Amino acid sequence: MSDRYETIRTQLEARGQSHVLGGWSALNAEQRSNLLDQIDALPWNEIDHAWKMVQAAPGPEDSSSELEPPELCMPDMAMRDNLRSLGEEWIAAGRVAAFTVAGGQGTRLGWNGPKGTYPATPVSGKPLFACFAEQLLATSRRYGIEVPWYILTSPENDAATRNFFLDNKCFGLERNSIMLCMQGTMPVFEQGTGRLMLSSPDRIATSPDGHGGSLSALQRSGALADMEVRGVDVISYAQVDNPLARMIDPVFIGLHADESVSSAEATSKMVEKTDPAERVGVFARREGRLGVVEYSDLTSAESESAGPDGRLRFHAGNIAIHLLGRSFVERIVGEGQSGLPWHRAIKAMSYWDPDAQRMVDPESPNVLKVERFIFDVLRHAERSAVLAVDRAVEFAPIKNAEGQDSPETSRRLQSDLHGLWLEECGVDMPRDDQGHVDASVEISPLTAMQPDDLHRNDLPSHVDRGASLLL
Repeated sequence: MSDRYETIRTQLEARGQSHVLGGWSALNAEQRSNLLDQIDALPWNEIDHAWKMVQAAPGPEDSSSELEPPELCMPDMAMRDNLRSLGEEWIAAGRVAAFTVAGGQGTRLGWNGPKGTYPATPVSGKPLFACFAEQLLATSRRYGIEVPWYILTSPENDAATRNFFLDNKCFGLERNSIMLCMQGTMPVFEQGTGRLMLSSPDRIATSPDGHGGSLSALQRSGALADMEVRGVDVISYAQVDNPLARMIDPVFIGLHADESVSSAEATSKMVEKTDPAERVGVFARREGRLGVVEYSDLTSAESESAGPDGRLRFHAGNIAIHLLGRSFVERIVGEGQSGLPWHRAIKAMSYWDPDAQRMVDPESPNVLKVERFIFDVLRHAERSAVLAVDRAVEFAPIKNAEGQDSPETSRRLQSDLHGLWLEECGVDMPRDDQGHVDASVEISPLTAMQPDDLHRNDLPSHVDRGASLLL
């Protein structure tokens, strides 16, 4: 270990990072070995690249090229039918896989466990993972195929996620159709200096490398190779916090496959943003290339700009639902994801100070975390389509413990949607003064994926106010 220590110490000194070994004398043999292992595993070229990139990152007012609204696809019924037929061909041929980004914990919701295990539905309290599993099971039964499901975990929740699926017998899915892959991490930098932060004398502080890092996780885990063997050409990407996200949507897949509008590399969904202050990124074009601009990176003039019809010019809100071509993803990661920029987040974080030999709780933001965003791949697609969808039908995220995008608002939206389905089938539904369904209504994907799947003879004629109905 002495020789290894000297080699690594010399390397760290050359990089101005020798402080990482500042607590060496107080460590036992196991701690020393673990610290050296962690240092050996650091991707130094990527670390240097990330630090330089976030230091040079322009602010929202610094952009030299003007943003333009994107072209959106808003198909009529005839076009939807054609897209659905094309999408169903691809699904039935086994060309589509589901990919759920689920590396987060439910801490913000007061939930002790992976976010995907959080009870999300209004009547049964079904966990988020079960919502998606039932969609995939219903899709597999409808098309007579097995839809592979890839799930991104994190070092923090990987074991708990695996145990959850095993405890629930994979929710009826074939075990070999589910593959978990773990998200990568990046070191945390000291703001202003670029020094790597320590969370303890024997551990470098790290943070997740962002949902953009999910692509390299697919490669690293062997998931991309597994997709190739299975004949998968399309990866249906969604984040775990939206129980209304459609895992396998034939119309969406048909748009992705339609050569007249898409190069089958990257296709996205959007919902209308009606409030300039809504904290959601928007689709926009810059220099002719489609991308997503975070709400915090829009100038006030851009976020509030309205067109002749009075609607916001940049109203195409990103809901983190994308279709990605497998070969396109292979090309992106094969290039070392060099085309995906690193983004910075300045945070306050407790750390171990090697100079003072103690833990420090900062009074203000002191660290810089870096991450990649999945939507940055869009600008690399030859032709990327954006499908406009109804917020009430496909977007009911659970992000906050209360208020907007909370479990309460998500369950209300789910009840509103499924109550509307029943109304379309002739069921009398109670509504409150604000127009919301005044009952808790839940329809499992195994019962119906859309209103037309409901069998009218099996439905009640009416639902009582305040009742709970599970179909």
